[in-house]
This record gives sequence, structure tokens and C-alpha cells, in this order.
Amino acid sequence: MPLRHLLQHNRVWATQTVRERPGFFTSLSEQQKPRYMWIGCSDSRVPANQITGLEPGEVFVHRNIANVVVHSDLNALSTIQYAVDMLEVEHIIVCGHYGCGGVQAALDNARIGLADNWIRHIQDVRDRHAEGLQAAHPSQRLNMLCELNVIEQVVNVCHSTVMKDAWARGRVVTVHGWIYGVHDGLLQDLLVSVSNPQRLKELHHSAISQVFNPLRHAPQAYAAL
Repeated sequence: MPLRHLLQHNRVWATQTVRERPGFFTSLSEQQKPRYMWIGCSDSRVPANQITGLEPGEVFVHRNIANVVVHSDLNALSTIQYAVDMLEVEHIIVCGHYGCGGVQAALDNARIGLADNWIRHIQDVRDRHAEGLQAAHPSQRLNMLCELNVIEQVVNVCHSTVMKDAWARGRVVTVHGWIYGVHDGLLQDLLVSVSNPQRLKELHHSAISQVFNPLRHAPQAYAAL
């Protein structure tokens, strides 16, 4: 069996978990009641549970290349609707990461194949903020676009019919924008946490302003990323 070592690791993990936490799997199998939904990048270095310190069953996860949410993606929208309407999550976290390969491809106009069609959505973000990105130091641009992409995907989640309907029904759900540093393991809040559509424009403008704040983004700040 070519993947025998993975199966062996699984058995060791399951045995150790049962020994250290009797009843863990029984209780886990009885219900799924997470408070959080995580919309993240497919990058294998960004595992939602581990970097937030959450247990299995505490976070409902959707991942794709560069944590993109578009209104034609029924997979993402169905997952959000299930999280909001069925699981009744309280928080939706859109989390990108610095040094994202999908964002890099969008920034460089790189052609990588079928995924070019997906990355086009990130290029739309790049083009929307082209003036600010062009004015920035070249060492800043990738990670600034990673931040901008998160903020714009938060807006897309908030503009979805799923969220509009949920808020209209009085559901208390907040959509957040975070970014993760693979180089240091730290999460950063991009200060765009939306609890109702009335504040979306204000919060979006403020978060974008912070991305282009020269005091926050000195060239040396990204030297280690």
C-alpha cells in the first residue's frame, strides 16, 4: 500500500486520543455545533484548526485557491448557507496569507493553466487598486494585494444573498477579514468585521485605507516574508 504510513499515523493518533481523552470521538460524532466558519486558502501551510487552537468540530471550513468568494461559485455559497442557516455559526472568517501563490500569479499576470480563470477574480482586485499598488514599493505589492484580496472577499460574502437574507431575518453573524503570516505563525485582523450591511461601505473604506497607510507598510516590514 503506497500510503500505508498515513494510515499508520492515523491509528497512532486515534489510539492516543482515546487514551488521553476517553469519549472524545463518541461526543464528536453526536453533533456538529461550531461557532466559526473559516474561508481560507487551500495552501497546506495554513490549517485552520491548528493556527487558531480550535478542536475538531469547532470550525466549519471552506478552502480554495487564494480564499476567493464569487457569486457564481455555488460550492462556496452553499457552504456559507449551510454554516449560517443549519449550523448557526456566529462568525465567518475570511483568512488569506502573506506570500500567497495565487495572489502572486495574479500580480505577475502568470499563466498556470485552468486556474487562470479563477485567478482572474484576484486580478480584478489588483486592477481595482492598481493606482495604490503601483505607487507602493515593489517589495510591498504582493502582501498588500494579499490583504486587499481578503478585504474584497469579505465584501463579496456580505453582498451574497445568503448573508443579506440572514441579516434581514435578524441572524447575528459577523464576517471578519484576517491574514496569516506563514513566516511567523501569527494572525492579523484587517479591521473589517461586518455585523450588518449598513456599515459595510464605511468599514471597507477604512480597511483599504489601512492597507495603503505608509506608516503601516514600510518596505522593511515585508523583508522577512
